[in-house]
Amino acid sequence: MKTRTLLLLALGCGVAIMFAGAVFLFQLSTSDELEPATPIGEAAQVGDMTVTVLGASEQQSDSVMLLSVDVEIGGVEDRDGDEGFRLIASGRGSRDHSGTCGATSVEPARCTLVFDVSLADGRSRVLFYERGDQQLRWVLDQP
Repeated sequence: MKTRTLLLLALGCGVAIMFAGAVFLFQLSTSDELEPATPIGEAAQVGDMTVTVLGASEQQSDSVMLLSVDVEIGGVEDRDGDEGFRLIASGRGSRDHSGTCGATSVEPARCTLVFDVSLADGRSRVLFYERGDQQLRWVLDQP
């Protein structure tokens, strides 16, 4: 092949890639918003698990601000059933939590997740629970 032919093919590939990128950006800009957040107190299904967020509160403990989230979770026996919880607090994400949640069973049980939100700048709190390729979201904004 001639050098000129290779250069024209490379230029054509570059134009095709730029066109595909423009189409993708257009699709992103016209896509629908996120699904609405799951209401507090309402049971929701994510994969094989049923999760209900019952409420959330913050309290100061020594020099640490802790967010306690009361949940009811069940539907399947899983020794790591609480591992799918994640909190975004004012733009800072955390999977680290303590509390009384742990293994889950078929029967829903109440437990408490405790997150350290000391480093969060604002009052925005969003809790996520992921199971497989599905996800639930609760907005826990504090007044």
